[in-house]
Amino acid sequence: MSQKKPHFDSPHGSLSGIIVLDLTRILAGPYCTMVLAELGARVIKIENPDGGDDARAFGPFLEAQEGGLRKSAYFMSLNRGKESIALDLKAGEDRLIFEQLLEKADILVENFRPGTLDRLGYGWETLHPLYPRLIYAAASGFGRSGPEAGKAAYDMVVQAMGGLMSITGPVGGPPVRVGTSIGDITAGLFTTIGISTALYEREKTGLGQLIDVAMLDCQIAILENAIARLEATGETPEPLGARHPSITPFAAFKTKDQIIVIAAGNNRLFQNLCVVLGRNDLASDPRFETNEKRSDHADRLGAEIESALLCRSAADWLTELENAGVPSGPLNSVKEALAQPQILARNMVVTTEDQDVGILRMAGNPIKQSNHPDETWRKPAPDLDQDREKILRDFGIASTRH
Repeated sequence: MSQKKPHFDSPHGSLSGIIVLDLTRILAGPYCTMVLAELGARVIKIENPDGGDDARAFGPFLEAQEGGLRKSAYFMSLNRGKESIALDLKAGEDRLIFEQLLEKADILVENFRPGTLDRLGYGWETLHPLYPRLIYAAASGFGRSGPEAGKAAYDMVVQAMGGLMSITGPVGGPPVRVGTSIGDITAGLFTTIGISTALYEREKTGLGQLIDVAMLDCQIAILENAIARLEATGETPEPLGARHPSITPFAAFKTKDQIIVIAAGNNRLFQNLCVVLGRNDLASDPRFETNEKRSDHADRLGAEIESALLCRSAADWLTELENAGVPSGPLNSVKEALAQPQILARNMVVTTEDQDVGILRMAGNPIKQSNHPDETWRKPAPDLDQDREKILRDFGIASTRH
């Protein structure tokens, strides 16, 4: 089939000209396609006509100034810069539109349970012979192979099953979920990496490929130190609060007024810390002379450091620690984190303006590229089916509505 691209104004970025058909919903898939959109791809969100992406109904909500309308800030932040068309992939006319979009698409991203698109006639085995350049990216809870394939999963399920919750939280405390949906987000990021490499390989081979990413796999992939500890010692890792399991001091400490974090990751930094604290005796103590020994006596050392810190304010200590080159920082709330001059200077808070609910601030793009400007604003997330006529016109598809 012809792979000639349609003519339209493409977003700016390294992926300008790349067309993504986004069949994803909620978080893992939309996070992946949001990153692709941030990098310049044209992302066409294909939604169920009956309500669209489930996340449209997830709070928190922004209220319109009139008419009683409200929109999900959660959905808006994840789907900025995309276009929406509502298609029922079980209906003949909508299937025809979808297939015409496939002819010119570079990437299809979905996060259904494995087998869902196969039952609709749009699985990898069916599409690859018809559209050989198409990259088919699938993010799911457990992947497309193994005894758990096909099971449903949510973020908390894979955080628990992947071992992450078993090492998160205070010592001896109950299981704690990581404060962001890291199960979904890591899957979205790994899917984006897989797509990027598939695009590079396609330049050499002319062929697309299947990208299969499981949320549970991604949780195992980020266990880094925990797996190393298990293998090296045979001991099952447990929660340590804010402390690092094998670098000391590397933790949160109370000061006179606020909690700060200090990460003295080598002997030189530890010695500098001791000078700042006025506790040179700690640097010469045999229990603390190496990182390994400091980790073996982490509780004792932590108590000594905190005892010294309690006499002055966080601001005072952070100034001295910075001057001494000791990595440290305040324990910020989300509101405080967004207000940091460094974050603002890096354009990590961007805005969008929705025609109904007004301005929304969102996290910016951490990937800074010298060839492409990092704008301070973003195109708003689309309403359901908002871009139907434009998409059909751009792709040369006759409208079936009257």
